[in-house]
Amino acid sequence: MHQIARTTTQIGAVIRRERRRRGLTQSELGSRIGLRQATVSKLEKGEPATQLRTLLDALTALDLQVIIAERRKPSAKEVEELF
Repeated sequence: MHQIARTTTQIGAVIRRERRRRGLTQSELGSRIGLRQATVSKLEKGEPATQLRTLLDALTALDLQVIIAERRKPSAKEVEELF
């Protein structure tokens, strides 16, 4: 499964979806990566002050990875799948 995210809000939405899909609360995800629930909430909201390490730790805990690719115009279906 690939999900395209180009903004902090979209990245936060991906993390929220994956956390919920795995049946985890924000507190449970936070415990896995040594963060408070409030920090996970900020990450999922896409707050710009989130540290890169926090993002990478959350992705690792959810068995996700970052893939850097050349930007292209997504299809209408791909845009719909983001939300």
